[in-house]
Parts: sequence; C-alpha cells; structure tokens
Amino acid sequence: MLCLDAARVGPWVCERAGGTWVEGRGSAIGRLVDGELVAGVLYEDWNGANVMCHIAGAGNWATRHYLGVIFHYPFCQIGARRITVPVCSTNAKCIAMVERMGFTMEARLHRATPVGDLLLFVMFKDECKFLGGRYAESLTRHP
Repeated sequence: MLCLDAARVGPWVCERAGGTWVEGRGSAIGRLVDGELVAGVLYEDWNGANVMCHIAGAGNWATRHYLGVIFHYPFCQIGARRITVPVCSTNAKCIAMVERMGFTMEARLHRATPVGDLLLFVMFKDECKFLGGRYAESLTRHP
C-alpha cells in the first residue's frame, strides 16, 4: 500500500538519509507493509526540469509496483527531465542501490557533509528502465 502523506514519509526518509525534515519541504511517496513504512521517497526543489530526490528503504522494499510508482511520479506526472539524488560518499549501501537503479554519478561536492563528500547522482527520463514494460504494467494492476 502507498502512503502519500509527506508529513509521515518525509521525517522517516530524512532520519535514514541523514537530513532534517522541514514541514512543507516537498512531496513524498511511501510504501506501507502492515501499516508500517518500509520505504519512502522525498521529492523537493522541483524547478521545471529537475527534481531532487531522497530515497530510503528497509528490508525488501523495492517491489516492481513501488519502483514504477516512484519513477512515474517525477517523470510522467510532474514532467521532470531528470532526477538528482544526493548521497554521502560514506554511504556505500545507498551508492550501490542508486547505481543498481540506473543513476550515474554526475558530481562530487568535496567536504559537503559532516562525514565526507556529497555525491550527486542523476537519472534522465530517457534512461529510466522503470517507466515501461513490467513496471508500467504493474501500475495498471494495483489500485
């Protein structure tokens, strides 16, 4: 089940991503299992072409349907050409996750986090594997 309540999903994502939640910061899509959040994506700083995205998950959260939803929203609903994901250079698990998703590192901001560099990963709409095929089909099968 999805949770579109940014006031619930945003703090959950920020706690895991090392950020600070500010009310009204952005929109969010969470994934609930038995009423508990197991994944969340926070979207912010939409400028008409790019949206910043923070992704967090616990356990086996990345279902086909959820991946389809979290990429359909920025690319198809709001019309983003690209998504930018900031990741701390010391967070090896998150780096591996976003690379598996298809993001590529675009920039390194030296000493931009309290514990290391800030890596900026990007995905362009035409590179997103989650917009078609079985991911798109899963969107039509779920309520």
